[in-house]
Amino acid sequence: MLDLSLMGRLSFRHTAPSKPPLPPGRHDLGLFDTRDYVLVVPEGIDPSLPTPIVVLFHGGGGSAEKIMPIMRRHAEERGFLLLVPQSLFPTWDIVIAGNGPDRERLDIGLAEVASRFALDPNHFAFAGHSDGGSYSLSTGLSNGRIVSHILAFSAGFMTVLAQEAEPKVFIAHGQRDTQTPIQTAGRSHAAKLRRAGYDLTYVEHGGPHASQPAMVQLGVDYFLRDVHAKN
Repeated sequence: MLDLSLMGRLSFRHTAPSKPPLPPGRHDLGLFDTRDYVLVVPEGIDPSLPTPIVVLFHGGGGSAEKIMPIMRRHAEERGFLLLVPQSLFPTWDIVIAGNGPDRERLDIGLAEVASRFALDPNHFAFAGHSDGGSYSLSTGLSNGRIVSHILAFSAGFMTVLAQEAEPKVFIAHGQRDTQTPIQTAGRSHAAKLRRAGYDLTYVEHGGPHASQPAMVQLGVDYFLRDVHAKN
């Protein structure tokens, strides 16, 4: 029997919250002894009403603390939940050897957030930079039943083993990126996604392989552009 979890398919399902919501602020979720997940809860949300969420994946050798600043202000100012996973090893399993412990931990993390807050299925994003961008692209495209938007910044590769549904995709890549050259990364990814018929926004900038605040702003705008029309 085909095991789609080996291809990156998550088992997460939306459920009604069953635990008390967490108060506004930054929270270590206490799910794992090693490299725990972090959740940022903005002020003023109603935990019983569907709330947008961004799941933000760090780059290789990174951590929640390193990647969180690129998105935290946006979450707090624009009212979406920000879940920041951490890979069990220095980078994500799909980069090292294939889907495994990080996919399992991600299911646990998503279920914990959904047990405390109603999540908006129309605004459920996977995002990340570098290896995190690659992970958001690869896992997001494999889980379009869950993921409505993908925000990939400087993603080096895209490995999709079990395509599902049609999430909207935003890709930003630097023309001076020497770690993940734009021709074989950003432009190649964009061409493949266009051929496959995805709703794609592709943006090039003049910078190197580093997070670009202006690109993150564009990605957040893309993610939330119709939030009021949907809710």
